[in-house]
Amino acid sequence: MLTEKPIDLDTLRRSADSACRLMKVLSNPDRLLLLCQLSQGEKRVGELEELVGISQPTLSQQLGVLREEGLVNTRREGKNIYYEIASAQALAVMNVLFEQFCDPAKENIPC
Repeated sequence: MLTEKPIDLDTLRRSADSACRLMKVLSNPDRLLLLCQLSQGEKRVGELEELVGISQPTLSQQLGVLREEGLVNTRREGKNIYYEIASAQALAVMNVLFEQFCDPAKENIPC
């Protein structure tokens, strides 16, 4: 049981809407891979392209979605643009996903 107190239906509905919106963004494999890399710390766009193997047009599109949804922040340093995770909720979900699907300590989990 998550909580002992009953949750107000309106509050629950708003929370469900927010959770569904986050899960919808995370349901794209490219965005999930980008957030996985960013969960390890700030990265330049070029680094992300190399690490994830996404072509520049697709990378730009998916980073744009993550920005629009408020999941990442950017900063510019000279010609470089750096990305970092801005959402504590997204980072928490990424940590759970890593633990469930990618943790090397767990057996028989392809990742």
